[in-house]
This record gives sequence, structure tokens and C-alpha cells, in this order.
Amino acid sequence: MAAAQVVRSEWTKIRSVASTVWTLSLAVVVTLALGMLISALSKNEFDKMSRKDQLSFDPTFISFAGMSLGQLAMIVFGVLVVSNEYSTGMIRTSLAAVPQRGTFLFSKIGVATGLCLVVGLVTSFVAFFLGQAMLGEHRAHIGDEGVLRAVIGGGLYMTLIAMFSMGVAVMLRSPMLSLGILMPFFFLISNILGNVSATKKIGRYLPDQAGSKIMQVVTPIDDDTPYGPWGGLAIMVLWVAAAIAGGYLLLKKRDA
Repeated sequence: MAAAQVVRSEWTKIRSVASTVWTLSLAVVVTLALGMLISALSKNEFDKMSRKDQLSFDPTFISFAGMSLGQLAMIVFGVLVVSNEYSTGMIRTSLAAVPQRGTFLFSKIGVATGLCLVVGLVTSFVAFFLGQAMLGEHRAHIGDEGVLRAVIGGGLYMTLIAMFSMGVAVMLRSPMLSLGILMPFFFLISNILGNVSATKKIGRYLPDQAGSKIMQVVTPIDDDTPYGPWGGLAIMVLWVAAAIAGGYLLLKKRDA
């Protein structure tokens, strides 16, 4: 089967499965709603903040507060896109139709990534403008230094989270096992390692912590992170590349 036909086939699969459409929609709604809420609360609390917190106040980053939950839906989307076929047994039919496993995998990931990028960028820009509207006099403007980079970075971050989840799901094949590892990894282990002083230096190299740096415009006063926004994104890209490479190697090696 030609690569273009495989891409079309993968696009049909994604849009015909209700759960994948719903998870992307949920990512948008949760990110926007929570971002607006936290931006509004931050505006009300600004005058009560310490001088140090006021100097570290990052209105752009605050408008992305909803991404902490929005990424949950992106993880679920990434897992479902890949592992749906394993849980239904359709993977055997798909691999029989497309024996070139690299073509099959990269077409699937490519289509899903393109969709995530569009959704992620739209969500990021809307979250920024809604968040700034809530912040009032404390708002940032899209033309301010570093803001456009951070807003585009928000869309890239959401896309990379989904891609990393796809890579892990290809390796594990089971949606329950994939989610059972990814959820605690991002929402428990990463937070613990990032907030405990003894392990902070390890935590900052995890994909979510490194990648989220791209969304920061104001560097916190006591921040000693040894990389900047683009360095953090590069670390996240390496994690994603490793996950997808691992998935590809295992897919080539084993039976469906």
C-alpha cells in the first residue's frame, strides 16, 4: 500500500473513533477553563503576594495553568490512537494490509501528531488571550519579549506529550498498562522528584519539567535550572525520540 493511502487510512481511523475525538475536545476545554480560573484567582491575589512572588509573576505562564490537566487528555489520546488496534485485535489486519511496519507506525504517529499540533496551537493561543483578559492590569501582550515563543511553545509541548505517550503505547501495546505507567509518571513521580530538594536536579530533566520551560517568560528569582526554554524543549524532544524509536524497534521485532 502506498504511503499516501496509509496516511489516509490512519486519518479515517482516528476521526471515526469517538473516544479519540472526545479526549482531544476534553484537552481543549480543560486547558481553557482551568487557565481562565487560575488567571482570575491570580489577579485577585496579586496584591497579597510577597515582593519576591510579584517579581517572579509570569502572566503568560499562568494562562497555561490548565495544561497540567489538559496534558492528561493528550496522554489518553496518544495512548488510544496507538493501542486501540491492539485491544480490538485490528492490529493483525492493519499489519497484513501494510507489511512495512515503519510505514504503518510513522503514518499513524504522523497523522496523530499533525492533529495534536493544530489542536495544541489553537488551544495555546486561545488560553493565552483568555488568561490575559482575566488578569486585567497584570496582563502580558503577545508582542512582549518571549511571549510569542511561549505561546507557540505551549502548542508544541502538548503535541510532544501526546507523541511521547504514543511511543510508550507502541512499546507496551496495552492501553491500561500504558496509562497505568504514564499517569503516575507525569502526575506523581515527576512532581515528587521536581519538588524534593534532594531530587530536584534529576526531576528537571524529565520530559514534562524540561518541556514546560518553553512556556516560561519570566524566570523565577531562585531558579538555577542549567538550560533555557529551547534547551528544555530539546530535552523533551530527546525523550520523545527515544520513546518512538523504542516503539519502532519492538514493533519490527515481535509478532502482532
